[in-house]
Amino acid sequence: MHLAYPAVLAALLFCVGLYGVLARRNAILVLMSVELMLNAVNLNLVAFDVWLRDTLHSGQALTLFTIAIAAAEIGIGLAIVLAVYRNRGSSDIDRLRDTAETDEAETLPDEGDTDARDDGNDGNTGNDGNTGNDRGDGNDGKPGKTKKAEATT
Repeated sequence: MHLAYPAVLAALLFCVGLYGVLARRNAILVLMSVELMLNAVNLNLVAFDVWLRDTLHSGQALTLFTIAIAAAEIGIGLAIVLAVYRNRGSSDIDRLRDTAETDEAETLPDEGDTDARDDGNDGNTGNDGNTGNDRGDGNDGKPGKTKKAEATT
């Protein structure tokens, strides 16, 4: 058997997988592309094992380990993708990166806006005239009671 045929096929498979990893936006397609790359490596391992006529068949043994690692990787990868899809509603890789960056920008307070923000620890009033314990939701730190419920009791 000529070594060139499986080596060229493995190189083509690896290049298609690499293109899929770099160009795709869907996380499941990226995982499929990684599997293509791993299968190209497996093909090379078996081809070189046959070409070298190794008595221990170390190429085939490494292929079995690679298949086991690939199965674990696809199981964990799909679980992560499904969890992200349930939380975010999309498995688009670029959208996930964009939403992660905008979430951090929205949660950080502005430095110049110190008088409008009241953390509730000092007892002072903010701009609204309420004490520091008022979070603006009608609950003054007492669970289960609102201002209306306190007025009636």
